[in-house]
Amino acid sequence: MVHDLHQRGPAVFPRALCTRAMMPYRSRAKVSPAGRRAGLCIAGRLLFCLCLAHAIGTAQTAGSFSSQALAPAYRADRILIQPKVGTNFAAIADFHAALKSEVLQTFEGIGRLQVLRVPEGETVQSLIARYQQSGLVEFAEPDYTGRVFATPDDPKYLDGTLWGLNNTGQNGGTADADIDAPEAWEVLTSASNIVVAVLDTGVRYTHEDLAANMWVNPTDGNHGTNALAGNSDPSDDSGHGTMIAGILGAAGNNGKGVAGVAWRVQIMACKCFDNFGRGDVSAAVACLDYARANGARIINASWGFTNSLALSNAFYSVRNAGIIVVAAAGNSSADIDATPTYPASYDFDNVISVAYTTRKDTLGTNSNFAAANVDLAAPGEQIYSTFGATDSFYFSNTGSSFAAPYVTGALALMLAKYPAESYQQIIARVLSATDPLPSLAGKCVTGGRLNLRKALSPPISLTALSSAGNVPFQLRVSADPGRSCVIEVTTYLTNWSRLFTNTTSADGTFDFTDDTSVDSAQRFYRAVSSP
Repeated sequence: MVHDLHQRGPAVFPRALCTRAMMPYRSRAKVSPAGRRAGLCIAGRLLFCLCLAHAIGTAQTAGSFSSQALAPAYRADRILIQPKVGTNFAAIADFHAALKSEVLQTFEGIGRLQVLRVPEGETVQSLIARYQQSGLVEFAEPDYTGRVFATPDDPKYLDGTLWGLNNTGQNGGTADADIDAPEAWEVLTSASNIVVAVLDTGVRYTHEDLAANMWVNPTDGNHGTNALAGNSDPSDDSGHGTMIAGILGAAGNNGKGVAGVAWRVQIMACKCFDNFGRGDVSAAVACLDYARANGARIINASWGFTNSLALSNAFYSVRNAGIIVVAAAGNSSADIDATPTYPASYDFDNVISVAYTTRKDTLGTNSNFAAANVDLAAPGEQIYSTFGATDSFYFSNTGSSFAAPYVTGALALMLAKYPAESYQQIIARVLSATDPLPSLAGKCVTGGRLNLRKALSPPISLTALSSAGNVPFQLRVSADPGRSCVIEVTTYLTNWSRLFTNTTSADGTFDFTDDTSVDSAQRFYRAVSSP
């Protein structure tokens, strides 16, 4: 979750491991060019502040200024203080000595910010209160514990093999040529209520990284269907379908193998292709109908046919059921506007067609493309995933087949986060949140590669509309349309109270006036997404 923090008086804006330069005092709020780009508003006296993203309690009591203590998310042995500008440092040193506070570190370039050891007999809260009441400091706050973005403990994620999720430039890649999965996982990792149908060669449903995420048919206890054999055992005798399943939904943070885009999801295995990757329209239609009848929300189709009316009608039936179809664009280096392949080329509003990109953020050598019939791209080169040989086997492969499930997993998380939205709205969110790439210009509708972080978490920003001491403090919240946001307030940065809750309008904003702020003590404001 992204937080913006605003204050009446000094301003502090927590960001993950970053520093913000803040302007000198002005009688009215000003926004510097850098601040405007970052969505930061400056009100009152402005400081240099070192900020750490810190864990914030979500259990709050509604109502104006009802104090609710946060769960401890800071060191018990340290606090940070910032002396007021112009303060006599001998006076501060004397105050430290009187309280037996030890100065552990002073940051001269950050307004002489100091790290203090909490003396014996004091607590973090009591020591902060003493410094706040001294009149010597701009602020005193806990030494919040920092945390990196959510990181699963799956070995092949940790060793950098899964570059499509997190690319730091390993193995000759380009840094950030990925879907920003770690950042997105800070928002959401689970789509456990979403059923995703993998129409493919089957899925090895006993695999160590898939078994926990397999959908279970409530009528027979099986995990899908086998349209080739005419039974309910969708075992994979090829490996292709098992790879697809692992990319979109291998169990995350289980200490094994790989992590899927969605750590928790329900994978419905629908076998309509044999061990050589061959299938027919009738088998595909049977699996489409099975997915529709059994509650699938998304279908992954990493395969293609020439056009067929039966196939077209089957896809139209799942469209009428509100099911999203993610289709691989194919691997013939072809323009599928000129030489279409299906389902990728169907002009249905529920079909998303996916090309593949390399670890250098270029269009894959063999990837199909199209200015009209391909929507976006996703990583697809040397993708490592679960494989069907044994319950602990993994394998890597290249192609648009393995790009499509990145998008499928992303859509599953989107459906979980926005359950009231239509499939058209969910698709629009994903397509409007891509990273534009020069290599994709004119090669797909968006000209971009999937970015899960942008899709899941459009940033919340705050803009001060007034800040003079004798005028109620006003601010504007900006986010994506229809987002429920809570404005919270504090005086000491430890106890936050809910002040106002509202939903952004069609333009993604709402304004708020704090009528109780006139001539009040300094206050800090932040906006967070409402659970």
